[in-house]
Amino acid sequence: MTENPLLERAARFVSALRHCQVLGVAVHAASEEGMTLVLPYGAHIVGDPLTGVIHGGALTSLMDTACGMATLCVLAEFEVCPTLDLRIDYMHPAEPHKPVYGFAQCYRVTTDVIFTRGVAYQDDPQQPIAHVVGTFMRMGKRLKGTHGLGSTIRGEQA
Repeated sequence: MTENPLLERAARFVSALRHCQVLGVAVHAASEEGMTLVLPYGAHIVGDPLTGVIHGGALTSLMDTACGMATLCVLAEFEVCPTLDLRIDYMHPAEPHKPVYGFAQCYRVTTDVIFTRGVAYQDDPQQPIAHVVGTFMRMGKRLKGTHGLGSTIRGEQA
């Protein structure tokens, strides 16, 4: 079995995010091509109890996190990259009782902004539940001690 440092780094990062803990989001795959997270089905994320359809907010969280974490795939070192803009186009509801996968990739990296796109899907990425595009601000080392936003993540220097 080959080690995948990107997968390991992504798994550590997602495990530190409280919303991912609550939703049960985990890293499914990670490579230079992009990041895939998985959102397991559960009663706590159902938006319509009559149909069992997952709440759109849970899918939005999945895709925002996938896009944000895709930045790990293109940056040599960890940088804080908050969401600037996120657009999600829902194609159809997720099928109840099945996990949802969120794939995202970075398609352009500038000195200040990272541009991402991706899909949420269940069985087939060619039949997406939703399409997403997002932009993320590169904070880099400028964040440390200069903006009053804090400089630690779980006790470690960011």
